Amino acid sequence: MSILESIRSPRDLDGLSPEELTQLSDEIRRFLVTEVSKTGGHLGPNLGVVELTMAIHRVFDSPRDAVIFDTGHQSYVHKLLTGRQDFSLLRQRGGLAGYPQRAESEHDIVESSHASSSLSWADGISRAFAMTGQNDRYVVAVVGDGALTGGMTWEALNNISDDNSRRLIIVVNDNGRSYAPTIGGMARFLSSVRTRRAYRRLYFTSRELFNRLGPVGRAVYRGTRGAVRGFLARFSNNEALYSNLDIKYVGPVNGHDQRALEQAFRQAKEYDAPVIVHAITQKGWGYEPALADVADQFHAVGQIDPETGEPVDSASRPSWTSVFADEIVDLADGDERIIGITAAMLRPTGLHRLAEKYPDRVLDVGIAEQHAVASAAGLAFGGLHPVVALYATFVNRAFDQVLMDVALHKAGVTFVLDRAGVTGPDGASHHGMWDLAILQVVPNIRIAAPRDATRLREELGEAVAVQDAPTVVRFSKGSVGTEFDAVRRTDDGVDVLREAGHRDVLIVTVGPMAKLGLQVAERLAAQGIGATVVDPRWVVPVPASIIEMAATYRLVVSIEDGIRVGGVGTRIRQDLRAAGVDTAVDELGLPDEFLDHASRDEILEQVGLTDQRIARDIVAQVLGTRIPVARPLPEELSLGSDRIDAEHE
Repeated sequence: MSILESIRSPRDLDGLSPEELTQLSDEIRRFLVTEVSKTGGHLGPNLGVVELTMAIHRVFDSPRDAVIFDTGHQSYVHKLLTGRQDFSLLRQRGGLAGYPQRAESEHDIVESSHASSSLSWADGISRAFAMTGQNDRYVVAVVGDGALTGGMTWEALNNISDDNSRRLIIVVNDNGRSYAPTIGGMARFLSSVRTRRAYRRLYFTSRELFNRLGPVGRAVYRGTRGAVRGFLARFSNNEALYSNLDIKYVGPVNGHDQRALEQAFRQAKEYDAPVIVHAITQKGWGYEPALADVADQFHAVGQIDPETGEPVDSASRPSWTSVFADEIVDLADGDERIIGITAAMLRPTGLHRLAEKYPDRVLDVGIAEQHAVASAAGLAFGGLHPVVALYATFVNRAFDQVLMDVALHKAGVTFVLDRAGVTGPDGASHHGMWDLAILQVVPNIRIAAPRDATRLREELGEAVAVQDAPTVVRFSKGSVGTEFDAVRRTDDGVDVLREAGHRDVLIVTVGPMAKLGLQVAERLAAQGIGATVVDPRWVVPVPASIIEMAATYRLVVSIEDGIRVGGVGTRIRQDLRAAGVDTAVDELGLPDEFLDHASRDEILEQVGLTDQRIARDIVAQVLGTRIPVARPLPEELSLGSDRIDAEHE
């Protein structure tokens, strides 16, 4: 039995010798590379925190001592050390979550994978311990240096520093990166050691050594230099960074030195007050393909060859993100007002190509979505057209700024929301399922949902042309789907994808749900039910032609991959009633629940968004046996109903 196989709880670490701890760290890294290469997941971050996590669990007593991981994508090692070693279904239905999850273990506390919130949690938990007399319990918050770019972190630090009587340990896992290299004044401070003489001397010596090893050596050098400059941070006066916060500071410490880490944590425990432990780690440590990956050091990977790190297979179709990445460059070529803004996700959101061509026209504000949006309003006031590219789940964090800074001021700002709808393996906090319901309450906002790559290019161009209101373009995760050309386009821009002779059902689809809508229409046609399928393209506000068409049908069915509550279907129903149209509306979408990790198709099937289920329900509605019941047509159009009844007798 390997040492790792013998670990069932953190206390199993207590009796291990230094040599056994070193062997365990090697076993963990081999396990991670082997298992994550099969399933995909956050590989690089976890390779970088092996010794750090082991040291935390050796010195502190989880779950009595609360251990919190900011975002949680670096919690795989924590899972292994708390008895969860079956990674065969990692991030898949029935398997381990990719983030901490309370249902899995008492050692998991914070499930949300939105960054920069851990210190607020730690502040609250440590206050609760103090107020209830549990003064022998510690709170340990592991926060990456990237999370220090988020405003919530500093709001929490401001409050933590006001009360120095709590047992709170803040571990700054400094690897110089969030997704890509960390940006901003904080990052410049932590990197200032690079200009010091001692650093420069070792820098040039190590570069010369690695250059002698040829291309492979140079690649490894590029990957490891972040860690080298981190280890040299001891030559800088890093404690000055935190001195004004009145919080004790320990470090910097080599985040891959088990003994040094444990010593630092034991020293921190002795203060009986909030302490910052500054650990310097290297993302991807111990795995050369990750270290050689300059882009993000295998922050997140799909299925890969564990020996080479190369993807096992590549998508046959381009991704939604790559289509956007190319199109925004083309638009910027013709409009110098366009400027990109990202929140520490330059490459994941597709703005990297714009940054490569126009480096002065892309701003990375760090993990600070609120600041990004309010700053965009200012850029618009100054005569530019900002394009704010975010994951759909993260626009939730900046709703107030969208409402009060952009919309209230009639600012021409375009929001590009990647990973909209059901995203799958990253679980509840990463589904982009709330954006349609949240954003459509913003006055004068315009929301587009392209169904394919051609419409994405088209609608993005239309969005950046709007200068007096916020616009939104949302699209899914993964590869773009099949192209569906319209039978015709209405005067107000609605695409009719399929037009039936009998006006029984009008199916309104949102974005990539067009494929599902067409499949449903095929099934209905086989049952003698006429179904017309339309793609509004711009789903908010509801186009007038949708209202006009709905008035001539027995039933309207909307299909979206956002939540039903307050979704596009709700908006259509309200607008129909306001226009005096009494056609019944069946609003299909996601339930107002937190959906667990699984594939997109599995989740859509789970919630009933399949062509078979939808078609079956529509047949019942047209026949009058299911609510909402399809309304009768005027007499001259009622032959379709008679025909359906006859075919089902």
